[in-house]
Amino acid sequence: MELETPFVDQTLREKGHDLVLLPDGVSEEILMKELEDCDILLMCYTPITKNVLDAAKKLKAIVKYGVGIDAIDIPAANTQGIVVVNIPEYAEETVAEGAFAMLIALAKKLPTLQKQMNSKAWIWPSSEWLGHDIAGKTLGIIGCGKIGSSMARMAGLGFRARVIGYDPSKTKEELAKKGIQKYDDLAEMIKECDFISLHAVLNKETKHLLGAKEFALMKENAIIINSARGALIDELALLNALEKKQIAGAGLDVYSQEPLNKTDHPLKKLYEMDNVMLLPHLTFYTHEAMHRLELETMERITEVMENRPVTIKSKDPRLQNQK
Repeated sequence: MELETPFVDQTLREKGHDLVLLPDGVSEEILMKELEDCDILLMCYTPITKNVLDAAKKLKAIVKYGVGIDAIDIPAANTQGIVVVNIPEYAEETVAEGAFAMLIALAKKLPTLQKQMNSKAWIWPSSEWLGHDIAGKTLGIIGCGKIGSSMARMAGLGFRARVIGYDPSKTKEELAKKGIQKYDDLAEMIKECDFISLHAVLNKETKHLLGAKEFALMKENAIIINSARGALIDELALLNALEKKQIAGAGLDVYSQEPLNKTDHPLKKLYEMDNVMLLPHLTFYTHEAMHRLELETMERITEVMENRPVTIKSKDPRLQNQK
């Protein structure tokens, strides 16, 4: 499903532009036909293949109103002089808040308590309902960019947790300024963590950064939070670790294969686990974040329409290296 962008749609129409809205799951054939006389393509999830781009003879730019650009054949676009731009900063604090909300909920066993209240109306204190404080615990952050740094601030300054981090691209001094103690060895960091939150970029080096080997090193009370990209984790290994109670729980907002479902998805067993919190890739989805997203999307569109250089804020080399 594509995101609804009513402000963008209304603004384009008010400026006299022809706006063609295509349905979710539009076929490649129909998309190719519609792009034949299109100047700008706005998209979120729909795959933009080389075949689609070959048909788009007038296309000047592709604006991804979001962060991830894996659905776009960027080399094919650049070969035709089509610039690709995303909106990378609109939900940085928002996603961190969502990740921290999952952390609090799982540490306090809120999903399980709510389930019990719904079914039994009331429960009394017993060991199975014991939660954990965040204060005094150790949070490990994998990927210490803006979102990871916001997570560190919430946990450290906000909840008095010890925050440690793994990010080969950051120096010890850079992380120290953000209240994060840097670890150069991921395995050594993992051993110390009560909570682990992933905020890394997905690439060849980070795919399956956490797998069976890493889960075996974790504490039995460890809780994993992933609001970044599903494939940062070997998800079948995570499922196995949860089933064997190697770790205490997981909060997931992202999955390698989306959408998640209860019928034929390889991770469908997660729905049955009380120590797992599942969100539908919506930690970014707030009124404020969507407002920022739409405003910046219109800024990029206006730059293209006025033949000005397009502002690229992403650090992703696939976008930075466009000519």
